[in-house]
This record gives sequence, structure tokens and C-alpha cells, in this order.
Amino acid sequence: MNASVFFIALRRMRAPLIVLIVIYALSTLGLTLIPGIDAEGRPAPPMSFFHAFYFVSYTASTIGFGELPGAFSEAQRMWVTVVIFLSVIGWSYSIISLLALVQDRGLQQVLLTGRFVRRVRQLGEPFYILCGCGETGLLIARALDRDGIRVVTIERNEGRIQELEIEDFSADVLALCGDAAQPQHLLMAGLKHRSCRGVLAITDDDAANLSVAIASRLMNPSLMVIARVASSSIEANMMSFGTHYVVNHFEKFADYLAQAIHSPNWYRLVDLLTGLPGQELPERHDPPAGDWVICGYGRFGQAVVRNLERQGVSLTVIDPDPNLSSSVHHIVGQGTEAEPLRRAGIETAVGIVAGSDHDTNNLSIAMTAKELNPDLFVVLRQNRIANQVLFDAYDADFTMVPSKIVARECLALITSPLLSRFFGLLRGWPDTRAEALAGQLEALCGRRVPLVWGVRLNAAEAPAVHQWLMMEQKPMALGRLRHDPAARTKTLPLMPLLLLRDGRDHQQPADEMLLQPGDQLLFAGTRAAKMAQNLVLDNRNVLDYVLTGQDAQGWLWSLLSRSGPVGDVGMQVRRK
Repeated sequence: MNASVFFIALRRMRAPLIVLIVIYALSTLGLTLIPGIDAEGRPAPPMSFFHAFYFVSYTASTIGFGELPGAFSEAQRMWVTVVIFLSVIGWSYSIISLLALVQDRGLQQVLLTGRFVRRVRQLGEPFYILCGCGETGLLIARALDRDGIRVVTIERNEGRIQELEIEDFSADVLALCGDAAQPQHLLMAGLKHRSCRGVLAITDDDAANLSVAIASRLMNPSLMVIARVASSSIEANMMSFGTHYVVNHFEKFADYLAQAIHSPNWYRLVDLLTGLPGQELPERHDPPAGDWVICGYGRFGQAVVRNLERQGVSLTVIDPDPNLSSSVHHIVGQGTEAEPLRRAGIETAVGIVAGSDHDTNNLSIAMTAKELNPDLFVVLRQNRIANQVLFDAYDADFTMVPSKIVARECLALITSPLLSRFFGLLRGWPDTRAEALAGQLEALCGRRVPLVWGVRLNAAEAPAVHQWLMMEQKPMALGRLRHDPAARTKTLPLMPLLLLRDGRDHQQPADEMLLQPGDQLLFAGTRAAKMAQNLVLDNRNVLDYVLTGQDAQGWLWSLLSRSGPVGDVGMQVRRK
């Protein structure tokens, strides 16, 4: 990198340096050829090369010590006058060229890239590489920063990087302006770094995401790779070479919509577990079963039709293409006018999906349909987060925002890998069981979206508990991890959702279940409860207090215990 800076500077300054060298050479040569005079005014030999070069050096740099070593002849003074003007021109040209070099975008990019590589190399804490920092990437970066997880991002749009720099992050987000599809940029971002934990390919270009996934799997197969995709064919391609998680936002939303129609309480539970922790619970909307109208038969519309038909929902598609597949009931039109909506049966339908790739058209479709049938359940596709104000003003029952769907899925996979496994098990639950768990979570977190996290009982993530299970050879019940470290008789606002042991799933494990080293647990609760539980998992003295009631830390722990409720104590210790 230093060599690149040197060669760029040398190439840009080549002409000014040549001009200065020529001026100095001619000036020195002239002084060695022009005769001088001695102290008595008699002709004297010309200056030596050494004295000539010495004189030109201090005169051309405008220092001007005088006529040395002796007074000059008239011819020498005439030549020195020419030398002075030539040197001023040469140095002016060189200084202007140097200023232009400092402002050169190529040189600035090389310097920034070198600084970026050095900072990535010096990272000591775990981090994720974020390929693409648009709407989705910014949501993920904010959430990971809030959880204390470092982010390194590659973004080809310089404007987005500048927006990233003015964000109020607790830790600097290292950003590289470049194409994430280029393997060398992934290496610069730390693809082979010992602290790198995964790569998120979430650009809006499926081909670029495919390139990132392939490069990551080839150059560092141990890393977790999460890729965003909208094309079913590219999704299949990614899965074929072992991409760990592929998030197709169209398919994911369509699946959720179909499940919400078939099992509304199941969707409510999923919505709670994947929402932004700490926010107010989202308002509940249960999509009704009956006839639905789908406006737009692109990739999103096709995904919706496939998933709704799987649930036995009757559908009518409105699309301007007259040559659609004969397998769907099709009305030619945009859906922004009343006539095609009436022909599609909007007045007797229970719901409509405005799913075109144009936000204004989707809002127009929804408003027109709502005038014809005020009882409609409206599902809107929002393509750009910049139009959030318009969609908030309309307040649809469901809004499909690709960036939010991808961000929620990625965050769930990073912060709680067991959550996707738990969702797979949820599909086999009866709706009543999902309703009961959703109600418990709502009550537990005080009408706030719960935080979901995973814990592995090993020496790295739970050193105190792992040591107890390995060394003490005494049983420990799961319920002990729910005790308040400030007052052991109280229970923390959290609940276990899943226990994974030896490949076997234990759903909603009871407090009496005995723990074993290596168990993987999935919890849901408040952020303060998680922080308090971290004390029990990490600190042996705190664990002893929770298990036995003996305060091994003496006056210091007593002081911490009297400092306030669990929320205050828990926030004093941040788990590394």
C-alpha cells in the first residue's frame, strides 16, 4: 500500500520535477560558463560547479544570501535575474501540482484504503462483514452496534458511506468504498481475520450477493454466510454450494402472510420474537380467510400466489401482461382504476395485496380498493424506505418492506441462531399453544417486544456455569438461570424457549430440567434480565450466591445488591 502511494505521487509529480531539474541544471551550467570579476574589478574565471550549484540552490528557493563567494559581474547578474524568474515559475508549477495531488481522488482512495486495512488488521473483538450498506445494511449496523457487535462494511456508493459516518454509533463502523463482489475487497475487510464471525451479502444485486457467497465459502469455509436474494434461481444456486442462510424477502413475507391466514396466533408469536427489542408491541392484525385480489404478478406477486394457494385461498390476479399463465385467474389491468378491481371481485373479497414495484401505484391501488370495499384487509408492498411517511399516513394492515424483513431475519440468525430452529418447530404447534406462549411473552415484557438470545453452556459463553457442571459434579436445574443475582428469591423476567442437547430439541423446557455441559439454550425476555443472567453465567461468586444463598463477595456484592433493582444492577456489567 505504501508503494502504491509512492508511485502515484511520483507519477503525478513527474512533470514538475523534470521542470525543476532542467531549470536548476541550466542555471548551474550558465554560472559555470559566464566569467566573473575579482575584488579589483579585473576579469576572473567562472564559478565552479559546486559554488554555482550552491548559489542556485539558495537563490532558486528564494532564501537569497547574496552574491557569494564574491561580487558578480554584470553578465552574471543578468543571468541570475533570468534564473530567479525561471525558478519562480518552476516552483509555482510544482506547488500547484502538489496541491492538485493532495486533492486527487485516486490518492485519497489509496490512503483511505490503507488506513481501513490497518484498522481491520488491528481489530481484536468479533466482527461481521456487511456487504452493502443501504437501507437494509444501515438497519443491521444499528442493531448490531446496539448489542456491542463490531461491523466492517463494504459499500460501492460513496454517499452511503458518508451517511454512515454521521450516524451515532457507539463504536466506529469501518467502511471500505468498493465492490463487495471483488474477492480482494473481501480480504481487505478481514475475510480471513481470526475475529471475523460471518459475512452478510445484503446488496440489492443478486449477482453481487452470489459472488460474495461463493468467495466467502471458498476462501474461509468456516465463516457463517447469510445472503439476500430475490430470484428463486439464484437462491437455488446459493443453496447448492452450502450457503448457510439465504433470505428471500419475497418468499419469506408470502410465507408469513399465508401462515397468518391459516394460524394467526403462530404469526403473532413470530412477530414478537423477530421484532425490534424494547419497542412497543405491534398492533395485531389477523388477515381473514376468503377471496383475495393480488395486484402485480412479478416475483413478489408470484410468491404470494404460491403460498396462498398452498393454504387453499381463492385468488384473482390483476396484471397488465395479457399473456400470464393460464393457471391463475387473471384480469388485465393495473389495479389503480376501479373497473379492473370490480371485475376481479373486489367488492366481495376479504383482502387485497398491492404488490407492484412502484410505491405510488401501490398506494393508489389500496386507496381505490378501499373506497370500493371499506372492510378490505390491505397488504402493501413498500419498495423504498424513503416513502415511509406516505405509508405511515395510509396505515395499511400489513406492509411488506424488504429492507426490514431482511434485517430482522439476519439479526435473528446472528444474535440467536437457535431461533430459526425454534421457528421450524413452531410450525407443528397447534394455534392454541402459540397463543398461550405469545400471551406469556406479552405479559412478561410489559407490552414490549422481547429480546431473544442464545446461550451455550461452555467455557467461552458461560464459564461459571460450565465450571460448576464440570468440577462440582452437582446437578443444576434450568430454573437457577432465571434467579435474580441481586435477590435470589426473585425471578428474572425471562423464559426458556428451547434447549438443544445432543441434537434433540426440548421445547419450552421446565425449570426442573437438569443442565449438562454443552447444552444450547434459547431465551426470551427483557434486556435488563439478559444482563443480569450474564452475571450468573460469567461470575462464579454470583452463581454461588444464586445456588446456595452464600454471599462470597462480601461487602462489595452487598453494595451492588443494594444499588437498585435488577435493571440497575444488570446494566452495570456488560457481557463481553
